[in-house]
Amino acid sequence: MKKYGEMTREELACEKKAVLSEYGKIKAAGLSLDMSRGKPSMDQLGLTESLLHILNKGSDCRTEDGIDCRNYGQLFGLKEARELFSSLLGIPAENIILGGNSSLNMMYDTVARAMLYGVPGSDKPWCRLDRVKFLCPSPGYDRHFNICESLGIEMIPVDMTPTGPDMDTVEKLVSEDESIKGIWCVPKYSNPQGITYSDETVRRFARLSCKAKDFRIFWDNAYAVHDLDENGDVLLNIFELMRGTENEDMLYYFFSTSKISFPGSGVALLALSDRNLEATKKIIEAQTIGPDKINQLRHVRYFTNAEGIIDHMRLHGMVLKPKFDIVISTLRSELGPAGIAEWTEPKGGYFISLDVADGTAAETYRLAAEAGVRMTRAGATFPYGKDPRDRNLRLAPSYPTKEELSEAIHVICVCAKLSYLNKVTTD
Repeated sequence: MKKYGEMTREELACEKKAVLSEYGKIKAAGLSLDMSRGKPSMDQLGLTESLLHILNKGSDCRTEDGIDCRNYGQLFGLKEARELFSSLLGIPAENIILGGNSSLNMMYDTVARAMLYGVPGSDKPWCRLDRVKFLCPSPGYDRHFNICESLGIEMIPVDMTPTGPDMDTVEKLVSEDESIKGIWCVPKYSNPQGITYSDETVRRFARLSCKAKDFRIFWDNAYAVHDLDENGDVLLNIFELMRGTENEDMLYYFFSTSKISFPGSGVALLALSDRNLEATKKIIEAQTIGPDKINQLRHVRYFTNAEGIIDHMRLHGMVLKPKFDIVISTLRSELGPAGIAEWTEPKGGYFISLDVADGTAAETYRLAAEAGVRMTRAGATFPYGKDPRDRNLRLAPSYPTKEELSEAIHVICVCAKLSYLNKVTTD
């Protein structure tokens, strides 16, 4: 088969007729398939089913130190739970704050606190500044961008490269502009491209020189242990790199078990330097009497130690890898020969990034929706929902069954072809 870019107008017209026919058959089938978010499947949720029953009576709810987890207290979370995540992530337990099920909630609260109070190094609360800007590696996580939009923070896109954000651009911008106060990072298996930051990228983050004394790195390590198999990527420990340096206050580190245990009842984590921790404590003491300690205890009892979490994540990988393989093999066989798209093939995480032909992502999304396949909205992976090249789509293989996924990705491939053919035959 010729690549589309090598076809004559007559050949393109013939190909368009065939693809239109296939699209018509798909629409007639009345599909209803959901690839819109990176939700764990029923099979994945079932892996942790026994966690629901691990505490059966009041006496089970006491820690080894005699703390009754049914009562108030433990502002930063259970000591045992902080030690569990300390050993998993290589972060001192005393620098960890545990919360509820959502690290996104902790990220929003952290930015909101900075807006209301400032952070160590701030001359004034961020909300009293004329402008507050964040750097946003793009494509990126739409919910990070939503936080900025909801709080009136200006977003500056920064290109992603195969080794992480374009650090030349990052270093230049933060060294010149005092109104740049933060950057969003998903450093391992980035959302949506599945890129893991190289060692050199992590080191460059750790030694950033910023004009703003209160600049912060929002390090959302959501997929720290989400390898598809034994050949997963290895991410350098930025907390260890920065601890004890003049830049240690620059880091806000986030993690959660949302896609390890249950998204609706996991445990979220914020790790901070000593100075940041003390500043945060003064504020959250007015906000809460303590997190859900029963849920934290359940996680400790169920996983026992870091090795227990790693072993558990191997089971998740066994569920997810065949689904990633389905998507990638279909993209290779259906879009590869046409030469109109590129995609990532990550070793972990929850997403595959598909770049269709420039100017066709929104149309591909629309056609897929009309054919019964829901995806994350085209443009959502960029600040303000504006993809400058209108080409990026986020594919989320986790939630559908393998049979549904095979159907859905075929539909997306047909829609990507039809969008391209519509564009070139019209142009």
